[in-house]
Amino acid sequence: MRKRVPLILLALMLGISAMPIKAQSVGDFQMDETHLYAMTKQMGQFIRRFNYEEDQFGNKLNPKDPSYRNRQKRQQSLAILFDQQTYGSQPDLQRFFIEDVTSGDSTFMTFLGGRWYSEVSATFKYKGKPVSVIMILGVEKEGLGSKWVLNNIYFSEFNKLFPTGELTEREKHFLHPMSHELDFMNIYKIFKEPEVIEYYASKSFEPDYRTLFFYEIKRGNLVFQNVDTVKFHVFQIKDWYFEVSWFNRSGNNAGWLISNLIYLPEKDKKDLIKFYEP
Repeated sequence: MRKRVPLILLALMLGISAMPIKAQSVGDFQMDETHLYAMTKQMGQFIRRFNYEEDQFGNKLNPKDPSYRNRQKRQQSLAILFDQQTYGSQPDLQRFFIEDVTSGDSTFMTFLGGRWYSEVSATFKYKGKPVSVIMILGVEKEGLGSKWVLNNIYFSEFNKLFPTGELTEREKHFLHPMSHELDFMNIYKIFKEPEVIEYYASKSFEPDYRTLFFYEIKRGNLVFQNVDTVKFHVFQIKDWYFEVSWFNRSGNNAGWLISNLIYLPEKDKKDLIKFYEP
């Protein structure tokens, strides 16, 4: 679970260090460790810094300010939004991403822009035993505002109920097209092997794990205990996918940071996004 930052430590993080600061470089981008000193403490703050609507010291920028979404300053800001323990050794990919993101006018993140999701891993008790459940949430408009909603559920017990069978195996399970002439006397076959009953459904059938999840909650079989981890999956940026994870550690490179970056053409995103949409 992401722990709260103690107020004293938070105050220190928001201050300016009196210690000598060592300069670093990420690819062709020069940066000072003072830029890392203010932890990215909230995901909303990550979005503002990604767009350079807030500087590295936590100051929100007025849209009329010349620095607002300034390309050069944004390049520097983007460089420090990466987990440097991972991407400090991959400067080419990081540099390519930063150059691509800052070369156009539409490569900004928006809260209500769709195509970004939260993955919440939580502990539940299932029939009295602790289990892990992954909940996928998306942002949905609500009146003049918005809200987070459950898009999908991943739970091993549900997967066991609906294993993916081989096509040849599925083809063995069917009702003869003339079954109606016999008043469906052979319909007993559907219930003879309950473990594969879904094979008798239409080709378009896909199990809805959210419905199963709600059912088990209502029956009292699944009982929420606590949130373990949270991370975000972002598909908003053209031809890119990245994850944002929480790094609760000592040092300056901490908070919400890009933990995984993949060059992903738009045509290839559809197959991946379907796991995050209802």
